[in-house]
Amino acid sequence: MAIDCWRPTKAQLSAARGKKVPDLIAPGLKILFVGINPGLYSAAIGHHFGRPGNRFWPALFASGLTPRLFSPFEETKLLKRGIGIVNIVDRATVGSAELDAEEFKEGAKRLNRKLLRFRPKLAAMLGIEPFKIAYGRPKPTLGPQDVTIGGTRLWLLPNPSGLNAHFQIPDLARLFRALGRSATSSPRREPGPRKSGTP
Repeated sequence: MAIDCWRPTKAQLSAARGKKVPDLIAPGLKILFVGINPGLYSAAIGHHFGRPGNRFWPALFASGLTPRLFSPFEETKLLKRGIGIVNIVDRATVGSAELDAEEFKEGAKRLNRKLLRFRPKLAAMLGIEPFKIAYGRPKPTLGPQDVTIGGTRLWLLPNPSGLNAHFQIPDLARLFRALGRSATSSPRREPGPRKSGTP
């Protein structure tokens, strides 16, 4: 079956400012990826990590988390593989620099409610600076964090945007692969008290 892929026009991109991309989420996922916020391209087409050049989908394939390279228009296929996608801030902007600290903190509260409701095993935030602000961690390292929300352990991974030159597809694939191993090997954490510093 052919995938109905399309590119937004300039007018559609302009009209996408402030729009949301629907959450891709279901109960009991193995991995919930948490983007920063939608770009105009993603908001215009209504799918996560939609801009050509974003490394999320190639890294997902290179890590072995998908059997082939998926298009953003095929994102619902991830749910059958136990993977979902949400954003910490819902509104679309040209870039994350347009967001302020309060939006990240409020976004963390909304994210926490989703984690308590849907109970994914791991939630991986894709962006170091937003994580630092949202969860009050001034010097986090990549990988698993000392933050759990209910039974969900938080992870920190780099932003897969094509603008992030520090992490290329092989680097991202290695980190995604470690996340996938943790999702399948470690036992699900039982809900308990939240770690200090969580919103």
